[in-house]
Amino acid sequence: MADEIKPFTIAVPDAGLEDLRERLRRTRFPTELEGVGNTMGAPLADVKRIATYWAEKYDWRVAEAKLNEIPHFTTTLQAEGFEPLSVHFMHVRSSRKDAIPLIFVHGWPGSFLEATKILKPLSEPSDASQPAFHVVAPSLPGYGFSEASKKPGFSADQHGEVFHKLMLRLGYEEYATQGGDWGFLITRAMGRRYAPKYIKAQHLNLDHYPQPSLTRNPITFIRTMVSALITGFSERDRKGFERSKWFKNEGQGYFGVQSTKPQTLGYGLTDSPVALLAWIYEKLVDWTDDYPWTEEEVCTWISIYWFSTAGPRAAHQLYYETVHAPQDPSKNASTTAQLTEWQDVKVGLAHFPKDVLILPGWWAHVIGNVVLDKYHEKGGHFAAWECPDILVGDLRELFTGGAKGSVKTG
Repeated sequence: MADEIKPFTIAVPDAGLEDLRERLRRTRFPTELEGVGNTMGAPLADVKRIATYWAEKYDWRVAEAKLNEIPHFTTTLQAEGFEPLSVHFMHVRSSRKDAIPLIFVHGWPGSFLEATKILKPLSEPSDASQPAFHVVAPSLPGYGFSEASKKPGFSADQHGEVFHKLMLRLGYEEYATQGGDWGFLITRAMGRRYAPKYIKAQHLNLDHYPQPSLTRNPITFIRTMVSALITGFSERDRKGFERSKWFKNEGQGYFGVQSTKPQTLGYGLTDSPVALLAWIYEKLVDWTDDYPWTEEEVCTWISIYWFSTAGPRAAHQLYYETVHAPQDPSKNASTTAQLTEWQDVKVGLAHFPKDVLILPGWWAHVIGNVVLDKYHEKGGHFAAWECPDILVGDLRELFTGGAKGSVKTG
């Protein structure tokens, strides 16, 4: 049946594992200038060390077995104008009858793996007074074990449509969303189409909203000008601007390539596991708050890309489609900018000091009814993995505070 939900077991063929080890052992490494550290990209010593571990010591079967302890499923879903796709997702239902349906949407270079640390704390809180959640964590189409569309144009709106249909298929007529990175844009795309009837609350952990303008949000614009010219921005805001400037000047090269020539990049990342390792490992280090990555963690993270259903190239297609999405002539804004316009939904915001965009939280109060706005002293881009306790705490606070009772449970 087309609407069937099937249990899914991760099972990489032995031949795939041997092929990976063979490619790793035959890697030809580049040279490196002396004393450059990570200023020019992933350091040679780090990449060699992890690649050697990946080839000689890492046991995917152990990681695979651990992942398979979590309930995985696939179902076939279709965005309008596109072919049906098999979509993979984790689904952990709480034992609590009052649990809140929540969909966690990852980004790049993340995957469903990010959600594994928050599934149990959210679904079965040790404190009965805390809210519980039914958690759905899908692989984006083209990521992990979800199929990718073979047609151009499958952008954030199509991802949002597929994920909304997934929640309805699971029986969740009302639900909340959580997202950072692509998850921010995709859940905002969902909100634009499905809030407030279906989506009652959003939690966001990326400061992806434009600088206020006099015409779009005059009050916020005037406050910004006063801060810039008279009172001064807070130290937290100044550090955030510095981090955002660093990202713009030193950290966005990947975006330029992935949003313009994903096919060319795809040859290297599909053929060479070390190329894939270096491409992603650089971001794992640069975008986190001194997180102590282990070889085991990195190898599992990268292996999910290497063994993905659609292959490593497919994950970059969303960049191209979003940048090249046709603009509505009636809107004097890019497709991405439209996703930061007001939505009739309750919003929770989390700001982490080592994320790639750190902007004043009050700039975001034009995107919806912000009922929670939290600044944290630690954490970066991959909050669910780096500091799961903080993200879980924010979601609990959101639903014991301003969003309490907004989502029908049971």
